[in-house]
Amino acid sequence: MSTVADFTERDLIARIQARLPPAPDWIAVGIGDDAAVVEPERNRLEVLSVDALVEGIHFDRRFTPPHAIGHRALAVNLSDLAAMGAAPRLALLSLALPPALRCDDFDAMVTGLAALAARYRVHVAGGNLTRSPGPLMIDITIIGSVKRRHVLTRRGARQGDQVYVSGSIGAAAAGLQTLRARTDATTELCVHRYLYPDPRMRLGLLLGRNQAATACMDLSDGLSDGIRHIAEGSGVGMTIDADALPIDHAVRERLSANGGDPVVAALTGGDDYELLFTVRPRHLGRLKTVSRHSNVPIARVGVCTSDPAVLLRRTVNGTVEHMPIPLGYSHFA
Repeated sequence: MSTVADFTERDLIARIQARLPPAPDWIAVGIGDDAAVVEPERNRLEVLSVDALVEGIHFDRRFTPPHAIGHRALAVNLSDLAAMGAAPRLALLSLALPPALRCDDFDAMVTGLAALAARYRVHVAGGNLTRSPGPLMIDITIIGSVKRRHVLTRRGARQGDQVYVSGSIGAAAAGLQTLRARTDATTELCVHRYLYPDPRMRLGLLLGRNQAATACMDLSDGLSDGIRHIAEGSGVGMTIDADALPIDHAVRERLSANGGDPVVAALTGGDDYELLFTVRPRHLGRLKTVSRHSNVPIARVGVCTSDPAVLLRRTVNGTVEHMPIPLGYSHFA
């Protein structure tokens, strides 16, 4: 079985190019030169983001198929653009490859990335390949665009704004638990949610274009992490209703295995890549328009407060209690 060490850098670049569509006219110079050259879009701001996935930190090759690694690498970047209300345009791909990586795994990884890129019309304009003496690393820089008045940030929430989250939370965490345990204790949907996150691009674009959200961010490190970031960035507090959190029944069952608290696990689990956003009460009509056209469930989970505390409201034995929101995932803990 051949590995990437059996090929030159030029050979590997050719394998990548073979899986990508032809470059659009606005890419004047693409793959194969020292740098890409592109024409800017008129009357739009550029939005740039970069994320790296490192083997052993962000994925485990023992149970993450190469196709899913490529998909996830691009999906996490697309999710960042969605949170900014931006439309994706192009990406730069940097790969650090261990010499023992099999060529069919390399091809599958690129195919997974290329399939998602085609779905969202993202054009890979260049990048870099290098040998890695350690883990496999895939690093993507993505560039999108947005009109100035449609940009979403984490800083616009105010007292009285309602807090919403898209889709459901906790499924990716349940899927990761299943993969680590090598069991079939939960549905295949949970595993799929972890391996193939679906960035909420259409919802993010609609929230920006309709100026429906006052603040927004994507949920890569858990809902509790997102809540704290928006509260801190906007200078507000938040009270979140545990009973309103969109956690599927099957996910609750899996996350409560071995005596765990499914609410805490769903809040802190990460890898959901849903959107957390806030809305002024007077703009609920705009949100209804967004909801109708996005085809994504949206749940109201709390409210912004003048008190800077970030609290979780739970009913315990018939008594309403308020407790600090648990901490989310930390990259350096």
